Amino acid sequence: MIRRLSASISAVNDLVFPRSCVSCGGLPEENTFRHLCARCVGQIDFITGPRCSTCGHPFYGEVIGERMCPHCEGLVPAFNRGCTAVLCRGVARALIHELKYRRGVYVMNDIEAIFARCTELIEAVRGATLVPVPLHPRKYRERGYNQSELIAEALTRAAGNSAEIAHLLERSVDTPSQTAFDRRTRLANLKNAFALRSGGAINPDYHYVLVDDVFTTGSTLNSCARVLRRAGCLNLDVVTFGHG
Repeated sequence: MIRRLSASISAVNDLVFPRSCVSCGGLPEENTFRHLCARCVGQIDFITGPRCSTCGHPFYGEVIGERMCPHCEGLVPAFNRGCTAVLCRGVARALIHELKYRRGVYVMNDIEAIFARCTELIEAVRGATLVPVPLHPRKYRERGYNQSELIAEALTRAAGNSAEIAHLLERSVDTPSQTAFDRRTRLANLKNAFALRSGGAINPDYHYVLVDDVFTTGSTLNSCARVLRRAGCLNLDVVTFGHG
């Protein structure tokens, strides 16, 4: 009954406020994607192997033996492996910008649909405990939600509810936006910025997966990973929606 009512409300909204593609402004798909047109869906850069085991960025060309990844070179990861769904450019970047900077929570339907097409990523989170990267309370009040938490929820649904979410971390330092900084500056800014939430408990037998929106330099994810490691987390990976 509730699902039918929700579908009816959505249909009325679409009639009164016609949907448009968040990337090009055209008419969106009528099936899987609600806010992307078929042309833009075809332009999404889905990541497939071979890929970097640390940050998830794809390797291009023939890969023989070990290969250094220029996207995470110099990062000493406190996690085991990283996986990401898409390259964060073009269409994917439009989705993230809509979510983070325009309060576009409605694009989560499309982000979940993208996750559902990423078999390797979905397998990486099955049976895991997902830990969203937290926002500082000021930023949370300003935005009204944590995009990493919404992404973790979308991942859980895409994985058939075979994962659970645990809010184990808190952001104790209100750092400035890290977008314009290099890795060294980000590391300095993020030092001691995260802490284990009061009452948060780590089970060393669990598989934990840190979840964030975008892997850029890995500094934020690695700062969170160090906190979990110090708390006793032994099996820790990271997953992001985009890379770049």
